[in-house]
Amino acid sequence: MKRILLACTALFLGLAMTAQTKADSVMKVNTEKYDFGKIKQGVPVATYFELKNTTDKALVVENTYGSCGCTTPEKIEKPIQPGETVKLKVNYNAAALGVFNKDVYIKIAGIETPKDVKITGETLDAAAYDVYVKTQQAEKTKTKPKG
Repeated sequence: MKRILLACTALFLGLAMTAQTKADSVMKVNTEKYDFGKIKQGVPVATYFELKNTTDKALVVENTYGSCGCTTPEKIEKPIQPGETVKLKVNYNAAALGVFNKDVYIKIAGIETPKDVKITGETLDAAAYDVYVKTQQAEKTKTKPKG
């Protein structure tokens, strides 16, 4: 009797694990990670992730949130219709100096685990950023074809 109960429990757990839908099976994102590169401290930046509904039913985005207060995705208010692509705007406040790697979570109704996309970059102080920009401009003029 114990063997039958154990076998039934294992079967049930196995079915439950495979029945869980993942966000990737209902939605495609244009990129998993966006790199801002080098940015100036105190100057907020933003990017967009494109989310496409790959199902035949509307998707409801319950929540979007960042891994810290410096990363603020905007809420998607309307359901994403089948085949529709919407843009999720993500803002980064650029207050802290240094390299950053932030997670942005997209929680879809009926799916337990949120979709995770990332933003990365490096925040420089004003002086270092100015040097970086001048260096980039100098490199462009060196590689510019003469004509």
